[in-house]
Amino acid sequence: MEINAVLANFQPNYLLLPSSRSAVSSTRTSLHLFSSQQTRFSPPLFHMRQVLASASYLNVNEANSRFKSAVVLSDSYSEASELADIEWDNLGFGFIPTDYMYVMKCTQGGSFSKGELQRFGNIELSPSAGVLNYGQGLFEGLKAYRKDDSVLLFRPEENALRMRQGAERMCMPSPTVEQFVEAVKETVLANKRWVPPPGKGSLYIRPLLMGSGAVLGLAPAPEYTFLIYVSPVGNYFKEGVAPINLIVEHELHRATPGGTGGVKTIGNYAAVLKAQSAAKAKGYSDVLYLDCVHKKYLEEVSSCNIFVVKGNIISTPAIKGTILPGITRKSIIDVARSQGFQVEERPVEVDELLDADEVFCTGTAVVVSPVGSITYKGKRVSYGLDGFGAVSQQLYSVLTRLQMGLIDDKMNWTVELSIL
Repeated sequence: MEINAVLANFQPNYLLLPSSRSAVSSTRTSLHLFSSQQTRFSPPLFHMRQVLASASYLNVNEANSRFKSAVVLSDSYSEASELADIEWDNLGFGFIPTDYMYVMKCTQGGSFSKGELQRFGNIELSPSAGVLNYGQGLFEGLKAYRKDDSVLLFRPEENALRMRQGAERMCMPSPTVEQFVEAVKETVLANKRWVPPPGKGSLYIRPLLMGSGAVLGLAPAPEYTFLIYVSPVGNYFKEGVAPINLIVEHELHRATPGGTGGVKTIGNYAAVLKAQSAAKAKGYSDVLYLDCVHKKYLEEVSSCNIFVVKGNIISTPAIKGTILPGITRKSIIDVARSQGFQVEERPVEVDELLDADEVFCTGTAVVVSPVGSITYKGKRVSYGLDGFGAVSQQLYSVLTRLQMGLIDDKMNWTVELSIL
């Protein structure tokens, strides 16, 4: 998709409104304060006619020193030819507001029609929206990488298929695979100046599907919104690519048989916050969960799949309804087999961690993250102190080089977008 095709779809009908007159006044004042910095920004150049963000949105900007200018509205889209003015060498995995988002709506029982690009900002929802009252929402996560005069997407059709599977479980309509992929392309191209330079990070893409219509009784919402926003990111864990330290949680559980653990619904992630917060307070990086029936089989980390290495065999818990079918997980399995490893998808007992050669996690955000230690019922098992083990290093190198376009994509997993 070329950038001119994106411009044709940009609409000045903004879903987003300032939350109050005082917010407009406040943001206009902030705009004046930032005006001396505007020349530091590359295009697009915006006419200073209407403020996009509410006061709460500007608080995000002010709290994030890497975002160096207030965002204002324009009735026209000016093509960005340079990078945004942020500290690319200091990217973490935190939210940085960008320029545009994509919005598409449909009613219950209907089909999604053509969506549109809108300026990024807060959205309006009824207090009785299905997503707020009954958690009727899904999200996806994928990345875009800069390569010369193009941007590479990694397997976006897999995210589209997973969202459709999740939507069926949550009684929601969903975009077609084609609609999803085209929306991702348009959103990335509209925000191309936020794609980090090669080697500095990636553009994280967050598609959302939510029951936006008002509903009081327990029932599917009458209206649904599909929305995509993006943010430049660096490493997910503060350790970067250094080994992370996990603790096994054997009392609290992430998912149950027959539940929604196998789809990417929003409630799955709120459920891990208690155990994750307690673990981080004790100095651990994250939590590894066990099955809730036998309490001895590995399931997954809060937002990552888990792999155990012993010799030439790589084992990972089988997908059985309580574990998210990760796209990075799926890709690593294929890469590992292509590299001559034997991969087993099966029940993996927690005791197998005791004599494993390596353990690593996979996910869109982390890609591949080596595990330095796992603590289970007070016993700590370490897997090395110098970073990646040989197997995880090999798999990480192949997958990331493929994602960034540094090696031939024999898998046909990447989608290239021209940004000229």
